[in-house]
Amino acid sequence: MAHILAIDDDIAMLQLIKRVLEKDSHLVTIHSNTQTMLEMNFCKYDIILLDIMMPGLDGYEVCNQIRNRVDCPIIFLTAKTQEADIVRGLGLGADDYITKPFGTSELRARVAAHLRRDLRERKNSFSVSGVIFNLNAKEAEAESGKIPFTKSEYEICEYLALHHGQTFTREQIYEAVFGFNGESDSSVISTHIKNIRNKLTEFQIMPIQTIWGVGYKWV
Repeated sequence: MAHILAIDDDIAMLQLIKRVLEKDSHLVTIHSNTQTMLEMNFCKYDIILLDIMMPGLDGYEVCNQIRNRVDCPIIFLTAKTQEADIVRGLGLGADDYITKPFGTSELRARVAAHLRRDLRERKNSFSVSGVIFNLNAKEAEAESGKIPFTKSEYEICEYLALHHGQTFTREQIYEAVFGFNGESDSSVISTHIKNIRNKLTEFQIMPIQTIWGVGYKWV
């Protein structure tokens, strides 16, 4: 499941996008107020669908202003099909474009393709299951504020979240976070996970699942 933001001044279009992508179990946030777009926290989204032709700030300007703040894919939704328009959008940092009108199957396929591109280098931040990881600051936050992780707790969460959906043993997590020369042993991971869960519960977030007899995964 991904958290997807769709921005368009056409309410009917937004409702269509939301309905289609929710069929793939994605969480879809829609936004039509072009006057307040730049006040949003774009870092918590896994992909952004952005209309080009909007009153006030158009999609080009929005993309230009947020591209250096987010690493997630940005896909333009556009009726502009001339090569110069497409080149301009890609030059501003967009990853792809979908030409209006588009079929629902095309929309789902394009979104799925970009979400599979795990080779994208994360430089600033990413969001998984309601937790925003600020990679430069090594901090995590939820909707209601900063999560008070210790350094080790943050590193464990970042590792699991970056590989969400995969199950890791305590030994694998310990090696990834503390290295071969760690001064403790893998049993400390269980204690860290317990403390992490206690802190996340206060934010009503429970993304770490125990796979009995194996280890843990971020879901």
